Amino acid sequence: MNLRDATAATTATLATQTCPFRFCLCIQPCIAISIQSQVLIAHKASLYEAYSLEDGIVAVKIFQQEKYDEREINIGIEILSSQKQNLFLLKQFKYNNWEKCPFLVMEYANMKTLDIIAKQRQISLPSCTLRALMKQILEGMRAFHSADFVHRDIKCDNILLHSPPGSGRVYAKISDFGFAKKVDLINEQTYFAGTLPFMSPEQFHENPIITQKVDIYALGITFYKLITHKYPVNERNIKEQGKKMSKLKFINRPSQIKDNLLWDLLQKLLEFDPNKRISAAQALQHQYFTSLEAIADVSKEQQNLASVAFVEKDDGDSNITEFDTDPTFIIQHLELIFKQEKNY
Repeated sequence: MNLRDATAATTATLATQTCPFRFCLCIQPCIAISIQSQVLIAHKASLYEAYSLEDGIVAVKIFQQEKYDEREINIGIEILSSQKQNLFLLKQFKYNNWEKCPFLVMEYANMKTLDIIAKQRQISLPSCTLRALMKQILEGMRAFHSADFVHRDIKCDNILLHSPPGSGRVYAKISDFGFAKKVDLINEQTYFAGTLPFMSPEQFHENPIITQKVDIYALGITFYKLITHKYPVNERNIKEQGKKMSKLKFINRPSQIKDNLLWDLLQKLLEFDPNKRISAAQALQHQYFTSLEAIADVSKEQQNLASVAFVEKDDGDSNITEFDTDPTFIIQHLELIFKQEKNY
């Protein structure tokens, strides 16, 4: 079944049932999931853009009942309850087990995923933008790990980008908790989880114990791909990927990475020994983020946006967080990406 047929079949099935979106303004008579119709259809779920009376524009993920896993919902709820103010984790608003089509209402991100940068070789981010983007993602990972979870599928396509209209800034948001699980240092993983190029060396071991360090390695690969637009290792299947990884002791430095502090950080994220691999909290304290060079690299635009946030906070805006007033976390509007995205 192609995308058009799948979309039509999904819409036809839903249109015969009563609209469950009591919190939405229906754009079409069937159900309220089509401001711009279907955004994505995957093997487990379809994703739509919708309008909620309570939350504004949202994303609605509709699951196939037989492939639905409650874990994604439960983890999202637990993360949200413990990390309400974290801007860098995608929020989940509501869940409804509606007849044959359970659905999840989530925060909407209007700039797609990191892939819009990673897949375009002509895009080279300014150093201040790259630093802030990495810092946002690491802070999101730190918050996720602080809730005692392992994500297990960190990759460019699971990190969304959102620019609130009129804000002049961009937020990165870790999403897709379908593979996530509670930390378990005793039981071995008995099934495959993850995406090949992002999988850490220990995940190719027989019956591995999976820790939060697999997410850290995957972040290292994510940043590597963001900078170089390629993977250090990318074989055709799990057997060949595992074989190639078993022959390596470390990831070689690519010619595109000139900054010594940046490479030192990536080396620590891509450490093959998980016991020596740093945590997200430790990465945020690395000299790449804390050195005088990093402080001097903060742009005038970042400083101006932080100043605006301070004023808004003083005026009583409760939505302003510590990250909005810290210029080192601020990504100014990515005009280049918006221009390139039209051809993406």
